[in-house]
Amino acid sequence: PKDRFHGRPRAEAAGLGIHESQSRMWENQVGRSRAFWTWALPLARRHFGGALDGVELDEVHGAMNVVKPGLVRVEADEVTYNLHILLRFDLERALIRDDLAVADLPAAWNERMRADLGVEVPDDRRGCLQDIHWSMGAFGYFPTYTLGALAAAQWFAAAREAHPEIPAGIRAGDLGVLLGWLRRHVHGQGRKLTLQPLLREVTGSGVVEAVELADDPLLGVHLGDPGSQGEHVAGHGMEQHDVTGRSGPEVTDPPGDDDASVQSGRVLLDEL
Repeated sequence: PKDRFHGRPRAEAAGLGIHESQSRMWENQVGRSRAFWTWALPLARRHFGGALDGVELDEVHGAMNVVKPGLVRVEADEVTYNLHILLRFDLERALIRDDLAVADLPAAWNERMRADLGVEVPDDRRGCLQDIHWSMGAFGYFPTYTLGALAAAQWFAAAREAHPEIPAGIRAGDLGVLLGWLRRHVHGQGRKLTLQPLLREVTGSGVVEAVELADDPLLGVHLGDPGSQGEHVAGHGMEQHDVTGRSGPEVTDPPGDDDASVQSGRVLLDEL
């Protein structure tokens, strides 16, 4: 509590990566889960009335987990979101190093969106001007979202290991056990430890190592139960595929080691 530790590191935040790990965890691990929508859908029906008539849990859960490349970072799914971050990380480093002129930023942005996500940017409003960060001087902030997402997965796994009843609680609309675990192990630690040491102390390991996209079918991840409607992303270029059948997804050629998103991901984690 701040009143108890006022003026000392324990009363201060440990960093933006930990901040973002909280928002990313509640959004992704909780908010996209089937357990959460088991509880939330009846509540949503009550408030939105006829708009949700005939909409079933499988459809909502599937919609929450569709993988589809898009233009806007804040609307991105869990898979493509971090490609948005890597793009921004690369471009802001190039700007700071004077390797990229500000006047050339829109074209560089559009080319990376085409190469990394397979989408065409129609205008700068939905391109390099969509975020507030650079205009307010917050260079270097974007990587905290990916660091937060990685940490969020580790917090949630550790919490579930300690309290296997958490999913059942979420299904019942009771988030107290999970929140209590976070308050004890994360919020209450303040700045006693920074992100990596805190993760090691709480979960047993630091931020997970970079996934080698060239050797791992990460982008071929299948979302949803067999037989449910959804999409998966296969290989570089982010083509969409229907996986309504029961067979697993076929993963096409992944990016090579020289792919920009692979290289920037390695740099991001190497610089921790």
